[in-house]
Amino acid sequence: MGKFKLPHPFILLLGGVAIAAALTWILPAGAYQRRADPATGRNLVVPGTYARIEPAPVGLMATLLSVPRGIVAGADVVLTVLFVGGAFGLLDATGALSRLVGSLVGRTNNPRIIVMLVCLAFATLGALENMQEEIIALIPVLLVLSRGLGFGPITALSMSAGAAAVGSAFGPTNPFQTGIALRFSEMPPLSQPGLRFGLLIAAVAVWIGWTIAMTSRDRVPTDTQLVTGGPATRRDGVLLAVVLVPFIPYVFGVLQYDWGFNELSALFLVAGLAVGLVAGRSLSDSAVGFLKGMEGVLAAALFVGVARAISVVLSDGRVLDTILYSLATPLGRLPGLAAAMLMVPAHALLHVPVPSVSGQAVLTMPVMAPLCDLLRISRDAGVIAYQTGAGLMDLITPTNGALLAVLLAADVAYGRWIRFALPGALLVSIVGLIGIALAR
Repeated sequence: MGKFKLPHPFILLLGGVAIAAALTWILPAGAYQRRADPATGRNLVVPGTYARIEPAPVGLMATLLSVPRGIVAGADVVLTVLFVGGAFGLLDATGALSRLVGSLVGRTNNPRIIVMLVCLAFATLGALENMQEEIIALIPVLLVLSRGLGFGPITALSMSAGAAAVGSAFGPTNPFQTGIALRFSEMPPLSQPGLRFGLLIAAVAVWIGWTIAMTSRDRVPTDTQLVTGGPATRRDGVLLAVVLVPFIPYVFGVLQYDWGFNELSALFLVAGLAVGLVAGRSLSDSAVGFLKGMEGVLAAALFVGVARAISVVLSDGRVLDTILYSLATPLGRLPGLAAAMLMVPAHALLHVPVPSVSGQAVLTMPVMAPLCDLLRISRDAGVIAYQTGAGLMDLITPTNGALLAVLLAADVAYGRWIRFALPGALLVSIVGLIGIALAR
């Protein structure tokens, strides 16, 4: 009997859309009442107002239309992937990346130290600005780095996308996860900072330990042909700095001015053209190289948009609130600490049909926070449960378009990644469960 093989990521996402459409015919339609939040412009769920409503099952044509509608809804993210990919693609075309990576690899006697440092860098970016989609364009150079260290694509993914997901989940200042969850739980922006920073350090340490421990299973022959065109030059360093500089004002803008993907796209539009000019190309040739660089991430960018179609179908079918109600209601009948712990798998399950962490926070925390009060547990415990369940599910959920995009870019099968990432995510989730127990 042949070995079972999962379908292409694009088919996985389309299958998710089809399943979501089927659920609109099976589950009863229902909705919570909502109120407008003037500060964010979002509509928030009003706890205790769930009621059955007129069903609206999604038919075949509406299901098909949900795919382009999802891409339109995620246009800001799609463009960011394309623009970041264009800039890094042009940088790679200059040969600067291979020369810089070759120089870095040639100066280390302990490759696991490089793995640890890269993990820390991506975990920090995740904690600061929820880095995920931006990693797609970096996968080619990370693969080169990993091969140069003697490791395969799993290590490249773990020290980048994996570390960023863990940092994003537990980052106390991450405005797209912790920040928005605290806000919609009606709590201070940095509640219990000592506990939260402690959880971040512990979670990242566990993931780094898991990554380093598993490098022995991801060994490949060290690539000694990394350097092409000679050693790295000063201009190579300048080119790398040009393409990395946009992250500095972007992180500051996210934390201070509520910036989003549109601002990052604008910054990388400038950076991409600047790379070509610094490399000695004309403005027209820079534009050609920038557009050529986008070709490598086009499929990945579309994955991010297609994933949005799942939420579009569930919302149109009026069953998204039904799923939330079905998960939250049983928790109210359990003892406080047990209910808080079980919020983690509840959030994890909900993250499959709602792969946006910020969207899930807006949907769930207005319900979960009052539930914490009824159970006489800290609202901090409820937020940590959300971080652990929803945040860590970004490592494994098949409806996460960004995850499937990085797997495609690294040529790693989804099943292979799950065999690596699932045990690691479970280990890190223990940190979250301890945090729930310690929250006061």
